[in-house]
Amino acid sequence: MTERHSSPSRAVISGRDGTSDDGRPPPARLAYDAHTWKEIAHLLANLPVSLLGFTYVVTVLSIGFWMTVTVIGFPLLAAGLLGARQLGKLERARARALLGVRVDEPSPLPWRAKNGGNGFFAQLWLGVKDPVGWRTALYDFIRLPWGVLTFTITLTSLFVLWPVLPFIARGLANVDRAMVRGLLSPSDELERRIAELESDRGVVVDAAASDLRRIERDLHDGAQARLVNLAMGLGLAKEKLLEDPEYAQAMVEEAHGEVKLALQELRDLARGIHPAVLTDRGLDAALSSVASRCTVPVKVTADLDARPVAAIEGIAYFTVSELLQNVSKHSGARSASVDVWRSEDRLLIQVWDDGRGGARLDGGTGMRGLAERLDAVDGLFVIDSPPGGPTVVTAELPWRDRAADRR
Repeated sequence: MTERHSSPSRAVISGRDGTSDDGRPPPARLAYDAHTWKEIAHLLANLPVSLLGFTYVVTVLSIGFWMTVTVIGFPLLAAGLLGARQLGKLERARARALLGVRVDEPSPLPWRAKNGGNGFFAQLWLGVKDPVGWRTALYDFIRLPWGVLTFTITLTSLFVLWPVLPFIARGLANVDRAMVRGLLSPSDELERRIAELESDRGVVVDAAASDLRRIERDLHDGAQARLVNLAMGLGLAKEKLLEDPEYAQAMVEEAHGEVKLALQELRDLARGIHPAVLTDRGLDAALSSVASRCTVPVKVTADLDARPVAAIEGIAYFTVSELLQNVSKHSGARSASVDVWRSEDRLLIQVWDDGRGGARLDGGTGMRGLAERLDAVDGLFVIDSPPGGPTVVTAELPWRDRAADRR
């Protein structure tokens, strides 16, 4: 079996300000460095910022609550929560700039609800029950006493306890970090997953539309044009049948050749949509068929004890097909290999070639399109292609057993 090359590990990269990707600052010490001054600035700004947020929340939301007995109460409440979202966005930006806290932005409200519920009242209800707006309102409400406390302690320590101020500032800033992560980050993993699925749905729709346009173009420019020529040729042959039988026979023979070419183009088009060998014999035979058409000798190894569902099987087939086309056209390789195997609930694909290397996701639309399609089904696409080669492309897809799916 071909050796399965390990994909490159992902290293943690430090930013220019010295903070790591998880936002943790360096340890506090008896020195006033850039991180300490940023934390001090954040703590001193807590009072005016928290005063603004507290005033907004108490004023707008209290008016909205009291006005719910009238027609305009719920719209005012929904608008107030939308404004609270904007305050939360500003607080996340402030924490990111001064505290190094990097939290994801919450997903926007899905104004177009499912089942056609995109009317005014459905949108109003979405705004009123917005969990992000309510958590931001809670954050702004409890921040006023904390802002007064941090402002007082920091300002006093700046003049009286300045030798240990870095430790005081670090302790107070850590509480701020916990508040931001706890109340201003996305609600939970489900909300982040919803945002990812919304993005992936757009990728799938775009990919399907692109495939439909490609099929329409191939039919119009290929088989359809040949069939039009065939119809015209047979019409002329019919007219010449009695006047010039030999000329009519030559035209029929030419039309017969056009029929063969049109059939071949239709077969190629059908193979590009979903090859029959994949449906009938599975991924191993289909990949061997693709490898046989590659201009580079390819060794295919498929270690699968069952077949995944048709959708995953089709994505795996077209991923390998696209990668082998790149090997034929761009790699300059002398040999290549394809490994396919199952690891628990994942289908893994690895395509290796000994070509010139240098393949990148941003090098063209082909690789980027493959990565987007795999990401749309919760897959993974990794390229390891140093200049000079070799190139190793690893793809992962979720495994769903075909027999279990039928049940």
